[in-house]
Amino acid sequence: MLDTRHATYSPATQLPILSVGFVKETHYSPLNSFLIAVHDTGSWDTGTGIEKRSSRPQVSLKRCNLPQRPFTCDCFVTDQQGLFDFADLPEWEQAAAEDVLVAEVVFNLPLEKPYTYSIPDEFRELLKTGMRVKAPLGRGNRRVIGYCVKIRQAESAVRRLKPIEEVLDSEPLLDDVMLRLTHWIAERYLCGWGQVLESVIPAGVRRKSGTRLVKSFVLADTADELLAAAKLPAKQQAVVDVLRKATEAVAAIRLCELADCGPGPINSLRKKGIISALRIRSEVSGELMGAADPTEDLILNDQQQETLNATIAALQSGEHSTLLLHGATGSGKTEVYIRAIREVVSYGRQAIVLVPEISLTPQTIRRFRSRFKSLAVLHSHMTDSERHWQWQQIAGGAVEVIVGARSAVFAPTPNLGLIVIDEEHEPTFKQDSMPRYHAREVARYRCSQEKVPLLLGSATPTLESWLRATRRQDTLLSMPDRVNNLSLPPVVIVDTRNDPQISKGASIGRALRTSIDRALKDKGQVILFLNLRGYSPTVWCRSCGTGVKCPDCDITLTWHRDRQEAVCHSCDYSIPAPEKCPTCESAAIRFFGTGTQKLEEEVAAAFPKATVLRMDSDSMRKPGSHDIALEKFRHGDVDILLGTQMIAKGLDFPNVTLVGVIDADSMLNQPDMRAAERTFQLIAQVAGRTGRSARGGRVLVQTTSPDDPSVTYASKHDYLGFARHELHQRKDTGAPPFTAVTRVIFRGMSEPQVCDTARTVADKLRAAARQVDPDARILGAAPAPITRLRGYYRFHLQIAAPTHEQVKLLWQRVENKLTLPDGVEMAVDVDPINSR
Repeated sequence: MLDTRHATYSPATQLPILSVGFVKETHYSPLNSFLIAVHDTGSWDTGTGIEKRSSRPQVSLKRCNLPQRPFTCDCFVTDQQGLFDFADLPEWEQAAAEDVLVAEVVFNLPLEKPYTYSIPDEFRELLKTGMRVKAPLGRGNRRVIGYCVKIRQAESAVRRLKPIEEVLDSEPLLDDVMLRLTHWIAERYLCGWGQVLESVIPAGVRRKSGTRLVKSFVLADTADELLAAAKLPAKQQAVVDVLRKATEAVAAIRLCELADCGPGPINSLRKKGIISALRIRSEVSGELMGAADPTEDLILNDQQQETLNATIAALQSGEHSTLLLHGATGSGKTEVYIRAIREVVSYGRQAIVLVPEISLTPQTIRRFRSRFKSLAVLHSHMTDSERHWQWQQIAGGAVEVIVGARSAVFAPTPNLGLIVIDEEHEPTFKQDSMPRYHAREVARYRCSQEKVPLLLGSATPTLESWLRATRRQDTLLSMPDRVNNLSLPPVVIVDTRNDPQISKGASIGRALRTSIDRALKDKGQVILFLNLRGYSPTVWCRSCGTGVKCPDCDITLTWHRDRQEAVCHSCDYSIPAPEKCPTCESAAIRFFGTGTQKLEEEVAAAFPKATVLRMDSDSMRKPGSHDIALEKFRHGDVDILLGTQMIAKGLDFPNVTLVGVIDADSMLNQPDMRAAERTFQLIAQVAGRTGRSARGGRVLVQTTSPDDPSVTYASKHDYLGFARHELHQRKDTGAPPFTAVTRVIFRGMSEPQVCDTARTVADKLRAAARQVDPDARILGAAPAPITRLRGYYRFHLQIAAPTHEQVKLLWQRVENKLTLPDGVEMAVDVDPINSR
């Protein structure tokens, strides 16, 4: 202890002044305060700040804490030598001072680092990483829910920390593997760790949906003493006997059944103190999808067997690798997935299968149910309680295969053996809200951490995946031929610029109409693809030549004839059919263009004997409606299936003999760097829906751009040629995948304010790039293609650099110094896949 009996006291504070020279190190905890005078050019660390070295000696007074444990330092005393007595504390007191646990907590906020809180004694044994807590945040000490991501020993007992106020979970929601994964997502996609955790854990799991608190009973700790002095009635004794035999608390209803009594004896025992009541959370059980009627294995052809052998070798290696399965539509990729997953299951491990569209999930579920004992499904159409129950079964290891959309990549599998991403090219694998992760990259990192393979499958892989495979960063597996030696269907490009039917306002040209008529006469089925929903996508005034736009978005309204409304497809704003132009008040309002509703009407009129079914987001709103519609088509109850991109991929209908692409230009003429790639993918994928049996099939693509490379390569089923052409274009322009790009979007209610903010940030980024990274490019700021969306004005800029790390470092260098004005919001999109 420091002896302050003979110290000089400050007249102002009446605290002892200890005059010390150079101090090297201090360790102390709160007890009493004193002032210390520092005479030297050295530095003194009080635990709350450091006094920097200066060029000349100085004397300063600091209010410090009297050490409770040994004051270990290298020091010399000036004019009070010998007044201080350094003595060790007892070991138990020293151990108590050092045994201070703290928790690092993250919140659902865009914060870079966790906050540190002390753990009260009552939570020391209860709290574990991966649990949610309530803790005071900010100067107002708001009680905010956060996630405990780390528990450690305190570095210093001097610092006073706010305590955790409540622990919300009895078991961790995430294990260490998932915590590492979510931390990586936060760093990779430049967002807060807490924001990622809030997105990863389903709301139903956080709320424990589908569970309830059940009153249960156990024998009290003093039961034996009380029973020795009491004589119980028969019913009460029966209750005691049941509880003596039980290994855990017994629910009240169950206890009444076992003891053959009503609630009276239980209440009497509780009043006597012989039994104690508990409230235990009980799960409402769900139902796992068990095996359906088993089906026999399909016979693999040579290319399937070769691909399966390579996949099994990767599984048996015990190391991570990414396998890109480039297989033609109808080449039997799904059977390879199933055989590989069966191998994984034979090791006692689990597999995750990601599919891009909810419409594909029922078909995939049926195929997997017939081959595996247990299956879990995770997708957005599930209720909270269903999702929670499935989540628990997965975490308990009771599930062999998990099938789901994007978010299923976070399924809490304790024994992960493989992740499969089917149709890996689909943009739906990229989340368009915070955190803006891509499921493919998340799966790649998760598989690398757990040392298991990642299998990507597609007939039209993304150029990012293809480039990695050609550079041998990933392993390329090729299946270029269809099963049973079926040939790919011929694709005919129909130039509609001079088509007489199109000139009259029809959507179906002469050639396509003739082909539909022939297919129906031959008892075949037809798929028509149009990527525009509604009746007419443009409401236009002939008088002033302007479109009728949404008042909150820079988007023309779409006419929905069935609802008799003009609707904005971005914000769902709607108005009755406009009778006059809102700009010039002319009555010359016209509806132009064709959506799926108008196409349905035209097809039904042209082929009155055919049964027509439309599939788009308007007609498929009810849960299960996708499956019902596709089953009707599968069983031949529907002759013509038309719709948007939800019918363009993954579906296998052998009786389809004709596919028609109504308007390829609606995809091609988009303000997007990937417009050509997506056009090729959609044409190739929808073309793959036909020719899947000995009946064969053909494809007609209507377009006003017949010479566009994406259309011509798709007509030849030439993915390799398109990839070479498009990668050459991308390399020349410095576009992804040769460059890492991050898009920063600003929005606010005041257009000048948003514009000024975006330009200011762009200027700061350019200045920083000149200093630290001359390879980086800043594009913009500029108005977003849809400048006004949902009432907000939007500007954006892009940061481009050779690597993601360069982009990250540049952004973080500037972000830390940014102060956005009130009313302006900012979003960061790493690896953007659209530029809306």
